[in-house]
Amino acid sequence: MAYGFALFETSIGACGVVWSAKGLLGLQLPEADDARTRARVLRRWPQAREVPPPAGVQRALDRITALLRGEATDLSAIPLDMEDVPDFNRRVYEVARTVPPGATITYGEIATRLGDPQDARAVGEAMGRNPFAIVVPCHRVVAANGKMGGFSANGGVATKQRMLIIEGALKPPPPTLFDNTIWGGGS
Repeated sequence: MAYGFALFETSIGACGVVWSAKGLLGLQLPEADDARTRARVLRRWPQAREVPPPAGVQRALDRITALLRGEATDLSAIPLDMEDVPDFNRRVYEVARTVPPGATITYGEIATRLGDPQDARAVGEAMGRNPFAIVVPCHRVVAANGKMGGFSANGGVATKQRMLIIEGALKPPPPTLFDNTIWGGGS
């Protein structure tokens, strides 16, 4: 079966989305440029064909774009095609989708909600395999010690922090002497 895919612009760069008739199959966070994002999508879903998104997918992209502009947008109703997702990961993703913008949850809290507080490491592994970045908000899942934990997208933890700042879950770092915002930009 061929899947559709498209790149779409957001405040963090061009993301890629792949869909089937059942829902989104995956979302790729931005790579260094569009060509690399496209290549990453096609490595993960080689049968995907780049086509304009149908209306339902476009509505999902509009909501994702709004969230990344800082609007408190709920993405939990976006349909996902989880046919090939292992059962444990699916359950982890369902819990993660309940965390609203501006909030975070720990790996251990998800494990506890799933019935085994000792499964925090397995929750982290499931988050690391999350094909639905942003829609399944793995960036909102943090370590118990208040640290960010891992993030496998391009930019790593810095990308995770930027997304949490956009959503209001973290405060932006204070400007430095060399930050253009102090002097109004320019050289």
